[in-house]
Amino acid sequence: MTDRRELLLDAAITVLGTRGLRQLTHRAVDAEAGLPEGSTSNMFRTREALISGVLDRLVELETAAWQRLASGSAAAVAGPGPGAQVSPERFAALVATMMRELVGEARQLTLARHAIFHEAAFHPGLQERIAASQARLAEWGVPWLARLGSAQPESDYRTLLGLIDGLLLIQLASPVPDFDPEPSILVMLRGLGGGDARSTRSPGTDPTCD
Repeated sequence: MTDRRELLLDAAITVLGTRGLRQLTHRAVDAEAGLPEGSTSNMFRTREALISGVLDRLVELETAAWQRLASGSAAAVAGPGPGAQVSPERFAALVATMMRELVGEARQLTLARHAIFHEAAFHPGLQERIAASQARLAEWGVPWLARLGSAQPESDYRTLLGLIDGLLLIQLASPVPDFDPEPSILVMLRGLGGGDARSTRSPGTDPTCD
C-alpha cells in the first residue's frame, strides 16, 4: 500500500470513527488527511470504492492486532511440542488486553469497523469480502481454540468472536470506567472442554452406557 493511499484510508477511518458513516465524504477525507481537495476522489472514484478501500485497511490493521495476540499467546503454551496445551487464563488475559486497547486508544478504529459492518448489511459485495477476511483470520484462530481444548474449534471460534464483538459494542455504546472483559472470556474458554459431549451425544443418551 502506498503512503498516500494509506494516509487517505487512515483519514477515512478517523472520519468514520469520530463522525460516523454519513459524514464519510471525499472532501471530509481530504480535509482530515490535510491534502488538497480532490485527492481522495482521484484515488477512490466513488464512495463505494472508498468504503471498499477502508475495509481493506481495517482488515490489514485487524490482522496485525490478532498477529500480536498470537505472538503473545506463544508465552501461554504450558509445554513444548505441537501437542502442548495453552493456558486459558493467559489467553483470556491477552484477549482482554487487546479488547481494552480497542475501546481505548484504538476506539476510532473499532467504531469505524462497526460502521463498515453496518454498511455491509446492505451490500452483498462487502459481505463477501468480510467473510473472506474472517476465513483468513480463522486459519489462525481455530487451531488456537483446538489447543485450548475445544472439540468444536470452528464453532467455538465464531462464538469467541461474537462474544468479543458484543462486549466491545456494549462498551462503546455505554462505556463503564472499569471495563474488564477478562472474566467473560475466561468463562467461555473454560467451557470448551465440554464440546465433545455437545457434538456426539443425542438427546436422552445415557453417558454411563458407553
